[in-house]
Amino acid sequence: MAYDFIIVGGGSAGCLLAARLSENPEVNVLLLEAGSRDSHPFYTLPAGFAKMTKGIGSWGWHTVPQKHMNGMSIRFTQAKVIGGGSSINAQIYTRGNRLDYDEWRQMGCTGWGYDDVLPFFKKAEDNDTYDNEYHGKGGPLGVSKPAAPLPICEAYFRAAGALGIPFNEDMTGEKQDGVGYYQLTQKHARRSSTSKAYLAKARTRKNLTIRTGVETRRLRVENGRVTGVETAAGEVITAAREVLLSSGAIGSPRLLMLSGIGPKAHLGDVGIEAVFDHPDVGANLQDHLDLFTILECAGDFTYDKYAEPLWSAVAGLQYLLTRKGPVASSLFETGGFWYAEEGARSPDIQFHLGLGSGIEAGVEKMKNPGVTLNSAYLRPRARGSVRLKSANPADAPLIDPNYWADPHDREMSIRGLKLAQEIMHQKALAPFIKREMIPGPEVKTDDDYFHYACRHAKTDHHPAGTCRMGNDDRAVVDPELKFNGLDGLRVVDASIMPTLISSNTNAAAIMIGEKAADMIAREYGL
Repeated sequence: MAYDFIIVGGGSAGCLLAARLSENPEVNVLLLEAGSRDSHPFYTLPAGFAKMTKGIGSWGWHTVPQKHMNGMSIRFTQAKVIGGGSSINAQIYTRGNRLDYDEWRQMGCTGWGYDDVLPFFKKAEDNDTYDNEYHGKGGPLGVSKPAAPLPICEAYFRAAGALGIPFNEDMTGEKQDGVGYYQLTQKHARRSSTSKAYLAKARTRKNLTIRTGVETRRLRVENGRVTGVETAAGEVITAAREVLLSSGAIGSPRLLMLSGIGPKAHLGDVGIEAVFDHPDVGANLQDHLDLFTILECAGDFTYDKYAEPLWSAVAGLQYLLTRKGPVASSLFETGGFWYAEEGARSPDIQFHLGLGSGIEAGVEKMKNPGVTLNSAYLRPRARGSVRLKSANPADAPLIDPNYWADPHDREMSIRGLKLAQEIMHQKALAPFIKREMIPGPEVKTDDDYFHYACRHAKTDHHPAGTCRMGNDDRAVVDPELKFNGLDGLRVVDASIMPTLISSNTNAAAIMIGEKAADMIAREYGL
């Protein structure tokens, strides 16, 4: 079995690559995805997100015990379904700050400054609100304003305004600063994953083969070149041109190491013969740690009651008739960006207002209606790693974000949570809020906040950096995303980020896919 390109991982970037490269009928493309198809309604309905961190479409992994957080282990949702993160996320469309990308360029990533990547963000978009220098229309990806906002969202904006945080109509436009409605990867009140947005039309192409439920066990390397892949079933599939690894910030370094590509000493420790020694594969892991406050509402001001069967049926009927209501909500469609550290070069805290309680796995569900405000420090200094537990592909990887290894991260995270609490206690929200449930009034000192975090913190689902892009010898990929030291291999996903962007990562992963597809097409004259 032979193809021009084999794409390993049908995630946010992988589905896009398959669709873009197969636009040329002379090119044969294979897309391999270990997970299932996205046929379940939860992958289409925006509110299906509430089920995603609780198991559906996920590998079910956890972090190793975090030594700087009293040994807590955090559920670490990673997608196992076609569309990847774009099929299970909260559909929030943010890009980070322009300075994030300009810093990439300054670090040696030529062609990755903000002005370089903006055209690829725009190329992907079919924006229902904006068509200007920051946004595009006519692309595959639906980007929409929320279909089902609630009055408590407007009160949240006023509460933030009382603290000097302005309303920002477009946080992916000229300025990131402020609070507002997030735009969402939705179209006509339905999730717009890269599976649905990019593959829907491409599926019928004779030169594109899409295989779900197929786990790739190793990359095949011959004479310094990656020549293809071997599946769990023992199939050997050859790539005439390139293998494009797009399995995410955890999955990509995991597969490289299972293939004998990575730190030689570590591979030896787990019984894998090193095919190519690259010490930085799986290093440089970064993630946003999330701290949150949950408050009990004074009435049914959020969507909590719709978790009950009767009200769930009512919401389903409303959605079928109007495409509005709870089912049309991603449940986290309001938020913003502000500052924890005085003099920060751009916002370093992000908020997500959750229209309920217990929305994500491990987060407490209130007995009465609740509202959640998440906060995350956006530019952590700590660096972690992805390593193998053993040579057995069935074993979960050792995921160590190394949260709070740098005391600065801890200080800024706690400041962000305190700011979230302050917002939620402003007069504008008083008619909606009965009392704060967690952290609660008993949490007062920074030490109290530390111990609270060690019981309740969660990931914001934004891992990145484990196949770092750069122009130095230690970089895993170069600015063309070609693997440093092996031919015939590129990595195309969030793992290539040298530093984590200052926001959710899905839109950036899609941009990376668009830019990679363009670079590949130019190189091969496609």
